[in-house]
Amino acid sequence: MKKKPSSPRDPASVSAREESGQTANRLDRIEKDSMGEMLVPANALWGASTQRAVQNFPIGSLRPQPTLISALALIKAAAAQANLQLQDLDAIRAKAIIAAAKQVADGTYDEHFVVGLFQTGSGTSTNMNANEVIAALTKRSLSRSSSKKNKSAVAQTAATVHPNDHVNMGQSSNDVIPTAIHVAVAVEIAARLIPALQTLQDGLTEKATQYSAAIKTGRTHLQDATPVTFGQEFEAYASQISACINRLKVLVEGLCFVALGGTAVGTGINTRETFAALALRNLSRLVNSRHKTKLRFREAPNHLAAQGSIDSLVDAAGVLQTLSTALIKIANDIRWMASGPRAGLNEILLPAIQPGSSIMPGKVNPVICEAIMQVGYRTLGNCQTVVYATQSSNFELNVALPVVSYSLLESLQLLSDAVVVFQEKCLDGLAPTRTGAALVERGLALCTALAPVVGYDLAASIAKEADSTGETILAVALRRTQIERSQLEKILDPMTMTRPGLSGVKLAQ
Repeated sequence: MKKKPSSPRDPASVSAREESGQTANRLDRIEKDSMGEMLVPANALWGASTQRAVQNFPIGSLRPQPTLISALALIKAAAAQANLQLQDLDAIRAKAIIAAAKQVADGTYDEHFVVGLFQTGSGTSTNMNANEVIAALTKRSLSRSSSKKNKSAVAQTAATVHPNDHVNMGQSSNDVIPTAIHVAVAVEIAARLIPALQTLQDGLTEKATQYSAAIKTGRTHLQDATPVTFGQEFEAYASQISACINRLKVLVEGLCFVALGGTAVGTGINTRETFAALALRNLSRLVNSRHKTKLRFREAPNHLAAQGSIDSLVDAAGVLQTLSTALIKIANDIRWMASGPRAGLNEILLPAIQPGSSIMPGKVNPVICEAIMQVGYRTLGNCQTVVYATQSSNFELNVALPVVSYSLLESLQLLSDAVVVFQEKCLDGLAPTRTGAALVERGLALCTALAPVVGYDLAASIAKEADSTGETILAVALRRTQIERSQLEKILDPMTMTRPGLSGVKLAQ
């Protein structure tokens, strides 16, 4: 005779829960999963599996970002639609699951995603958190919508909405979580980062045009070099950003090939052959409608490779690393050019947006540049985390997916915000000072234009003498060469030095 299971109110059952640290009170309810009973907060939408994860992983305060949860929820909606199309899921459950998943994607129930970031490496706990929350919302919806006419049928359906059997139908954490990461990263890049970078590129190009005739000293090794224009400098920055945008566009195309359909190990067990294609078509429509993008998600060419590695996400880390270093370089250049105002370069003036010191009155610091650089340092660290995490790609699964997801999404969010701040609070109000042209006139590197005319050695001697006496290159050259003043002025014209060509005079032999 089969032993009757103990009731939650039985002394033995209560005693067992007390031993495990689960003490029931009037604010708790009993939930069950395949491992048995769990006490769950009464108002929580999650179930036993999620509660186990909460207890198992009390590690820090980080949780998966809402952007990942939103992507995960849209996948659940797309999967439910596909299962309805395949007639594997009845219309009552499917439509209710889709509606509930869309509410989760909106962020309405973010507080019910309670599993910490550092958890099972596949992200199974987060997937089950989503399954349980969506199942609970589905049950609630069906219970409320039942009428007298069909109350019995709908109530029975609501009672049998299962997080694994219905919400997770045709899926595994092992293909859903990698897919959610790809979707979230692709959306963040396409909907936020690329538009922000395009605005920055346009702003840099505008500055390049505006200051195309504003001369300044070029520098190599932090030492004076031949002249350039502010326009050329900002045109170079715009070119860097343009190249980063192009890399991101190529990256997004690759990220749109996802793991969904591979289920447990990439073989597609327990899913129909057409499920993934249908679900991804649905997912593309949901994502594009929500985020105003034009993404097309498709099955990865090889599901085992898509689940057993994170190569595409390492690619993403590499592109974000290049972008981060570009932004650091641009911000640091601007910071240096703004140094001073009396003991530095003082070639450009930055907007004064806040007091720079708690002790030195009147001091204004390049705070936006410093913030951008710190974002760059953080994202470089995140990119390295992704690279390290690829070492956890063992056989048919990578087991560092939660931290990979967090690292990439945090980087994208920081970079998108930083680019907007950089444009609005620094670049828009930036302007050259008169110092740049004055420094060019006194610059020793002007002698470079003399070298083809008088020879390298004499040009170097003129530069050394000018440095020693404090004179200009023009003044010393008038004394040391037989070249007429008008010709020397032509040779030493700084603007002539900012483009290819020679002075037109006879070259030294």
